[in-house]
Amino acid sequence: MNTDLNKLQPYPFERLRQLKENITPPKDKTHIALSIGEPKHPPPDFVFKVLQEHLTSIANYPVTKGLPELRQAIVDWLLQRYLLPATSLDANQHVLPVNGTREALFAFAQAVVQRKHQTPGVLMPNPFYQIYEGAALLAGATPYFFNTTASKHFQIDIDAIPEHIWQDCQLIYICSPGNPTGAVYNKKTLRRLLELAHQYDFIIASDECYSEIYFSAPPTGLLEVAAEYPSEYLYQRCVVFHSLSKRSNLPGLRSGFVAGDPNVLAQFLLYRTYHGCAMSLPTQYASIAAWKDEQHVIDNRHTYQQKFTAVLDILSELKPIPYPEAGFYLWLETPEDDQRFAQRLFQQQHITVLPGSYLSRPTPNGNPGKNYIRMALVATLEECVDAAERIKTFMT
Repeated sequence: MNTDLNKLQPYPFERLRQLKENITPPKDKTHIALSIGEPKHPPPDFVFKVLQEHLTSIANYPVTKGLPELRQAIVDWLLQRYLLPATSLDANQHVLPVNGTREALFAFAQAVVQRKHQTPGVLMPNPFYQIYEGAALLAGATPYFFNTTASKHFQIDIDAIPEHIWQDCQLIYICSPGNPTGAVYNKKTLRRLLELAHQYDFIIASDECYSEIYFSAPPTGLLEVAAEYPSEYLYQRCVVFHSLSKRSNLPGLRSGFVAGDPNVLAQFLLYRTYHGCAMSLPTQYASIAAWKDEQHVIDNRHTYQQKFTAVLDILSELKPIPYPEAGFYLWLETPEDDQRFAQRLFQQQHITVLPGSYLSRPTPNGNPGKNYIRMALVATLEECVDAAERIKTFMT
């Protein structure tokens, strides 16, 4: 067996299950799960119709590169969403469909990391989506965690990262909007990262799967900034990851895409061809319809806005809590150890939240997830309001 498997830590939800073992919650309170970022809003009806219309195509092998119509729908969406130059994206070179961002984020490191390098480094935020760490470890790389803390508005502190780390870096994962903090990288930060990528020759993998859930301005995307570069550098060393899971409430469809540097994607396509991860044809046709429609995305965003307003109105009676910039998580500081807080909240109020320390790693500068919890406001408006009232009672 691959001995690097021994380096993988238990997944956060396995740790959470163990935390709740042997605890009996109050029977007079219904359970409200705010721990898993699984959208619960209804998917758009037209997606089911398209799936049904194309069920017979499941009799055919799909190609890894995906249908030309799907790649073009993705390109059209990117051009419109990020106001990119009309001729800057080619559906044949700049995009690949993937089976959700989780699969692609993991596979990408396996294709990118050069094992002959003595100390291949993969940078990632802390707290983070644990797939980044597992992808780096199983690619034979060393993860380097950069803490994203409240003092830095949950952004990467570029100046705090030593030069030797940049020199060893082959890949950096960024997540904007951030999971779990909801922080959005601005253009200035993304430009600096691009400059460093060109200087030290590494690839930026920008996880942007929460980009369509926001509360004021649409979040900036990496390709949006990369498009400002001269044509010879256009999208070089940049790859973005998007999904229909959060945007369209279709987590079970397992549909997303990667886009960016055509040279990188050509090699990633080669990897994926051997990997055997082509998207089924019914899923591709349904994805085309989803990427072409924006009204359901607007409606979805409005529903999240309602929930955040209601929940924060209640919790802000305890202390001021700022809106996250985007995403559907609340990253709340706790008055005690985060595991103890989550355990007691479940025991007394029958609410499940995720301890922040399960989403982060200890570093010489501390564990940035300690004494935080992540709340995913994916339940109904009524359930989220009920949960907020119970948490207020619990904390007073």
